[in-house]
Amino acid sequence: MNGLRAVIVCLVLACAASMSPAVAVTPAVVTSARAATPSWSALPVPAAAPPVTVSDLAARGPDEAWATGYEQAADGLRPMLYRWDGTVWSRDTAFPGAGEPGLLGKVQFVGKEVWIFHNRDGAGEILRRSAGAPGEPGEWSAVPLPQTLWTYQDFAAVPGAAWVVGEDDTGLKVLHYDGSGWTAQSTPDGVLYLMGITARTATDAWAWADTGTGTSVLRWNGTVWRDAQVPLPPDSNVHTILLELSGRVTIGGSRYTDGVARTYLMTSNSDGNAWRTTHPPLGDTYTEAMVRGPDGALWLPVRSDRAFQSRYARVDGRRTTFSYGPERANAIDVEPRALAKAGPALLSFGTVEIYGSKPNLMSERLEG
Repeated sequence: MNGLRAVIVCLVLACAASMSPAVAVTPAVVTSARAATPSWSALPVPAAAPPVTVSDLAARGPDEAWATGYEQAADGLRPMLYRWDGTVWSRDTAFPGAGEPGLLGKVQFVGKEVWIFHNRDGAGEILRRSAGAPGEPGEWSAVPLPQTLWTYQDFAAVPGAAWVVGEDDTGLKVLHYDGSGWTAQSTPDGVLYLMGITARTATDAWAWADTGTGTSVLRWNGTVWRDAQVPLPPDSNVHTILLELSGRVTIGGSRYTDGVARTYLMTSNSDGNAWRTTHPPLGDTYTEAMVRGPDGALWLPVRSDRAFQSRYARVDGRRTTFSYGPERANAIDVEPRALAKAGPALLSFGTVEIYGSKPNLMSERLEG
């Protein structure tokens, strides 16, 4: 027994000796990891006339981002434009029609210019802002559409081309701008409505459409629009399409099973001919605000389970994680509406409703 007791005592001492350094080091390691974890911070935004609606957010880099939407004036809607300079948000009211009824839509960067779709009291036009000389602000100009539409559904622009899709009293309209003038483009038979459009180049544009047989994805090759033959899930729709310079395409939408919507993501290889479909745990999240983050993962705002904090999802392959924005005192609804990659950071722009008031503007940033 004495020999056995001696063996047990030796084992206990050996285990204690081997564990003690780890116990001493672990708190420091955990503290360091927590200190290095990036977190969202709130950015002040000059107030608009609430209630406000955010349309889009786009960033060229860490020092330039633009957010669009509209506010509620006494006599109707007014366009709303904000610029981020890397330090603060400021309001821009120098564009044509800034004080007139209307609203602003999608923002696109075309070369060194900024292009923004403007519904100017029912008439559509593209606002263009030049880069300007060093140290001087750029100048705004407008390119009017060749006709007025009942609805303006979406807008896309790249060097050498721009598209506006919508409807008039004769039905679907796809208006194409080649830098000098406008033409109307036709779509395949059976297309009833175009819900959105995006483009990588002047000869590579994608659109998602409502057809007589369900949702379909179309592709422009510089000459004609064709069915892209994307194997969408059955009973599904499309919210957004992300086009990347590598050739990869990511589609976000929702599918219906037994009457319940469930978010899906589809990603192609660089050739665009092989697709992988996943169903991350996002519920029925609308994926229109989804972006590819600086870390290579997909990011999107999701419905929060906390009234006083926003919530974001990060989807990296088959792994989905969530993070929360900063706590906002007395908030009853914090809703980021758009996300953008701004250099090594992520920017969000949306609305926050404080108890007893109407929704006004908010912005948050995730660095690191």
